[in-house]
Amino acid sequence: MKAIVLPEYGEANRLEVRDLPEPTPGPNEIKVRVAAAGVNPIDWKLRSGALKAYRPVTFPAVLGRDVSGEVVAVGPGVTAFKVGTRVVGFVDHGYAAFVVAPVDAWAEIPAGLDLIDAAALPLVSLTGAQLVDAAGVREGDAVLVTGATGAVGRVAVFVAKSRGAKVFAGVRRNHKAEADKLGAEAVVALDDDQEIAKLAPLDALADTVGGTTTQKLLGKLKAGGRIGSVLGEPPGANERGFVVQAFSAHRDPKRLAELVAAAAAGKLIVPVAKRFPFSQAGAAHTFAEKGGVGKVLLLPDR
Repeated sequence: MKAIVLPEYGEANRLEVRDLPEPTPGPNEIKVRVAAAGVNPIDWKLRSGALKAYRPVTFPAVLGRDVSGEVVAVGPGVTAFKVGTRVVGFVDHGYAAFVVAPVDAWAEIPAGLDLIDAAALPLVSLTGAQLVDAAGVREGDAVLVTGATGAVGRVAVFVAKSRGAKVFAGVRRNHKAEADKLGAEAVVALDDDQEIAKLAPLDALADTVGGTTTQKLLGKLKAGGRIGSVLGEPPGANERGFVVQAFSAHRDPKRLAELVAAAAAGKLIVPVAKRFPFSQAGAAHTFAEKGGVGKVLLLPDR
């Protein structure tokens, strides 16, 4: 099968397409023919070596955490999925024509959701939902989501709103028009100190940005305020009495199915910025690293 392989740490041009053996599903696993794989920040951070101090890569490596496709084989004992079922998955080694992963990595794609574009959902949807959990968001809370027009931020806004929270979408000023589409209580330009100063006290912060922006927002949290973060614990947060939960996303098939259903119903929108073939994986990483609105997808060369 064709797969995108990283032979060593380096720039995006180090990614190359190779022929690898097709995987075989074992007990409690399914094998999926990949329609598309999502590109996420974790991918280029692993590729570049930025995370090698605590998450080293074994080479040659196949990156990729989320995919969509159709089931082509099931392992012993699997009854949850059948051959031909359309699925999305939060997996390992997703940049490949075929992927094998345990059944708890997958959710069925409902009718009405594009098979390819569904690959944008698994990692960011679970991360966004679990970020809201980490921030302990409850009905009636005032919560600010940083990076709200990013894929994870969009999901966090959606989930927090669904809980009845009063949600503020925090973005850079040049993303305010896009953030207006999210249906938040208000949009706040986080690169404008005057707008931050006008913020009412917050019960919780769902943070996807970190750095100096987050430090400025600590002063807007109420005493005992809660922080969920995908970027580690903000310096000084514990010392100020805030409840902090930093986390990495984990598999949750029930919640993934719920979020995919919301996307199929048009309630949750994670836009796709551009699709690239596997043969242009380097260009896909370069494009994604520049930032912007929307996920980047990789499609196997058929």
